[in-house]
Amino acid sequence: MSSSGKVAIITGGAKGIGLACAIRLANDGAKIIIADIEEEEGKQVCADLVEQGHDAKFIQCDVGKKLDVRNMVAAAVDQYGRIDILVNNAGIIAGGDFLEISEKDFDRVIKVNLKGAFLVGQAVARQMVKQLEEDENGEHEAGVIINMSSVNAVLAIPTQVPYTVSKGGVNQLTKVMALSLAPHGIRVNAVGPGSIMTDILKAVANDKAANNRIMSRTPMGRIGDVSEIASIVAFLASKDASYITGQTIYADGGRMPLNYTVPVE
Repeated sequence: MSSSGKVAIITGGAKGIGLACAIRLANDGAKIIIADIEEEEGKQVCADLVEQGHDAKFIQCDVGKKLDVRNMVAAAVDQYGRIDILVNNAGIIAGGDFLEISEKDFDRVIKVNLKGAFLVGQAVARQMVKQLEEDENGEHEAGVIINMSSVNAVLAIPTQVPYTVSKGGVNQLTKVMALSLAPHGIRVNAVGPGSIMTDILKAVANDKAANNRIMSRTPMGRIGDVSEIASIVAFLASKDASYITGQTIYADGGRMPLNYTVPVE
């Protein structure tokens, strides 16, 4: 699967799943824009990619702020002339029981995870449509947008209220975007990871009781790797997925079909 010459924006690309997506798309030949609120980490990621022979640029961006998003898209176009792939990955969590979670924490998560996905998706989609209208000779393919959802868009966690709600919204946003942008040939899909070994999960996985809880709901018997999510993103961004739009692909080790717990030794 090649993304040679394509320009890809990855929000929240400084670490975790976003970083894995940036590395994979860079290895597939894409020019990478890391859009992240973490400046130091984002710049280091880009420096590492450049050192490895890739074309990469960091743009600081708070995806929940419209002006930041507008400036990020403008900077990306100034740098590379176009945008071909968006990985709408930026996301945060805020734990707390439903009876205890604060309005501030609820708003903060929704602002990044759902409103941010909308703001970035809309701004990039407008640029993609503009590119198509200006491409009189049909030299370029229509763009691709990939939103980062979660199994928790469907499966609820009582102590992750705003996160669960935001990811449910991302699934519906994906469908709406896909229908709206289909006439332009722009495909929009989502990936719904299960338990993936990110920095957040590493702390939990080192706790035996917590790890057993994860394994009890994971038929494949292991935690997923960030590279496995990046592989799905690379597929969805490629021509191999040319007739797929409006879908969420779940990579969860079999968790969602499960209607019982798996015995753990």
